[in-house]
Amino acid sequence: MGRIAVCPGSFDPITYGHLDIIERASKIFDTVYVSVLKNSSKEGLFTPGERVELIRQVSERYPNVEVRSFNGLLIDFCEEVGAEAIVRGLRAVSDFEYEMQLTSMNRKLNSSIETIYMMTNNNYSFISSSIVKEVAKYGGKIEDVVPPLVEEALKRKFNLL
Repeated sequence: MGRIAVCPGSFDPITYGHLDIIERASKIFDTVYVSVLKNSSKEGLFTPGERVELIRQVSERYPNVEVRSFNGLLIDFCEEVGAEAIVRGLRAVSDFEYEMQLTSMNRKLNSSIETIYMMTNNNYSFISSSIVKEVAKYGGKIEDVVPPLVEEALKRKFNLL
């Protein structure tokens, strides 16, 4: 079974910043579950199923990465797959406060599952899915921040093809 980690997020859409964290986690853990949160309080551009499929396609070069969606608590998903760690990416200090709150609650729910933070590569520290969607919506250049498959999917969503 080996060492298992979960890399959670909404990934709406997945960016090179996300892939940087996934790739690095895949070198540390035997299995990494990229878990797409089905957030009922947030309307995404892509459906959870579309996000899962995009992530599967752009992460297929990592044989130990599995992609799934989940509802409910992240800690329940971690227990379900037998994860010992949650891997989270940090872009800037501004991310830390929110991440610390999540980590504190997850630790309260299950203290045996550790949270590991990875600083995103400096080349991607300014990228967020929200910014990518905004730029893509108006036909801006995004090929340096998302894989070609994701760029094409965004253009289709915004009727730019």
